[in-house]
Amino acid sequence: MVDDPDGAPREETGDAAIHTALDRLVAGSAKVFAWAIFLAFAISVYEVVARYVFKAPTFWAHETTTFLIAAIFLIGGPIALARDKHIRVRMIYDAVPPGGRRLLDIFNAIVALIFFTGLGYAGAIMTWKATHTPTGDIHLEGTGTAWNPPTPALLKIIILACVVLMFVQTVLHLVRAIRRNGSS
Repeated sequence: MVDDPDGAPREETGDAAIHTALDRLVAGSAKVFAWAIFLAFAISVYEVVARYVFKAPTFWAHETTTFLIAAIFLIGGPIALARDKHIRVRMIYDAVPPGGRRLLDIFNAIVALIFFTGLGYAGAIMTWKATHTPTGDIHLEGTGTAWNPPTPALLKIIILACVVLMFVQTVLHLVRAIRRNGSS
């Protein structure tokens, strides 16, 4: 742990800093989700052996692997935001003094909040349609294959959860940027 120029403790992770408890929790979860990649790999190896060695292909391996990789990809957004690894025009950001960086951080957070609000609204509609029938009964959208797992509905729930999480993270980052001393 080191102190920011404004005196707030932060955790160093390589060249990025984790500033809030929520960011610390999200960044720490990356290690858990990394195991899903190993699981997807193991399922793929199992499928190859079952298909080509035992001539007994599975009907679930491809969809399971696709779901796991898609879920990991989605969770990467909050993790990148927590680790301050999101896309930023470094040429401009590094060229301005700390007070200018503070204003850019505030501007970036406000634009991100507008984006996440729109994305959250669309995500909520998409998630509702994937988890409910037109009459309002709960029914998870499936893939339409012989196995028909509810992975489309689950991925849409994950999308919405990640957008809500990034919205909250951005609010915390905005509050931090507003409170930060303009000269640091």
